[in-house]
Amino acid sequence: MKLREIASEKAPETVNYAPAVELTGHERLLFVSGQIPVARGGAVAEGFAAQTRQVWANILHHLEAAGMDYDNVVKVTTYLSSHEHRMEYRALRDEILGGRRPALTVVICDIFDPAWLLEVDVIAAA
Repeated sequence: MKLREIASEKAPETVNYAPAVELTGHERLLFVSGQIPVARGGAVAEGFAAQTRQVWANILHHLEAAGMDYDNVVKVTTYLSSHEHRMEYRALRDEILGGRRPALTVVICDIFDPAWLLEVDVIAAA
C-alpha cells in the first residue's frame, strides 16, 4: 500500500493534515464507525483530553482487530461538541498520530449523548 499526499498549489495550505491522500496498492479498506469516549463496560471518560484519548484508543482497538494500526489510517472525520475544544483536539490528535497526516474533516455539532465531547470515525487501508 502506498499513500501519497496531494496538495494543489492553487488551494490553501493546510496545517497538520493532508489536503488530499492518494491511495494505491491496497487490498483492504476498513471503515471504523464513529468512536465515542466510552470504555468497554460503559464508563465515560471525564474531561476533554481523557475523552479524546479514549476515542483514539477505541479506534486503535478496532484497527488492531483488523491487523492494522494508525499507519493504515487514510481519512479521519471528527465531530466536536464545541469550538472551544478545537485547538486542544488538534494537539492531542497530532500527538496520538505521531506525525501521520491523513485527510481530515472536523465538524462542530451536537453529539448524540451530551456527556460525549467528541466522536471520531476513520477509514483505514491495508
